[in-house]
Amino acid sequence: MTNPLFDMTGKVALITGSTKGIGRAIAEEMAKCGAKVVISSRKADACEAVAGELKAAGHEALAIPCHVGRKEDLQNLVDKTLTAWGRIDVLVCNAATNPVYGPTSEVSDDAWDTIMTTNVKGTFWLANMVLPQMAERGEGAVVLLSSIAGLRGNTVIGTYGVSKAAEAALARNLAIEWGPKGIRVNSIAPGLVRTDFAKALWEDPVRLRQTEEKSPLRRIGEPVDIAGLAVFLSTPASAYITGQVIVADGGETVV
Repeated sequence: MTNPLFDMTGKVALITGSTKGIGRAIAEEMAKCGAKVVISSRKADACEAVAGELKAAGHEALAIPCHVGRKEDLQNLVDKTLTAWGRIDVLVCNAATNPVYGPTSEVSDDAWDTIMTTNVKGTFWLANMVLPQMAERGEGAVVLLSSIAGLRGNTVIGTYGVSKAAEAALARNLAIEWGPKGIRVNSIAPGLVRTDFAKALWEDPVRLRQTEEKSPLRRIGEPVDIAGLAVFLSTPASAYITGQVIVADGGETVV
């Protein structure tokens, strides 16, 4: 029996960057809770493949490719979702990019603009497209994926961290602006998670060992660790939580 606190039956959840890693895990877990999920990433074939697997497992899924750094792509994503299912109850902004690995002093203007447009402006655009229709119904949940890189300095992904700090600030401001309409907005700040996106970090044996030794849980995260928290923040279980940055890092930042 599904606990009503975590029941997403009939809800439409749009998850960006959901063909692999954390985004895919979020889509899978929300589908298991009864949600209709929109699978989206830049590659149409990847979207169709993941949506197909979810449908084969008995879930409702829709594949809509989208580059989150392009405003017209985002509008198409929202429009097609509304045409198909008539509403968006949950928005998870997970898609992000980080084309550089090294000190901020070596980041080119183009790389800076790419990171900020994809990670921050794209989230800003998408939220503004989705939130008004949530407000019409007087309810909705938004989850932005931040990072512990946005909470402290980092010598190799510093610019990415700046973008993630901006997303956390965006969540706080959206929570204040849209809370009176019944909409909750929170962000998750994961630590190191075993995904392709973070492969440069966890495939570095020195950095991996340092992270595992520093973490009270003595391990790095798995995508499902973050997915569970995203489900929590999107359901009645978190009905009194908004504007928060919730850290999921195995305790790394408390040491």
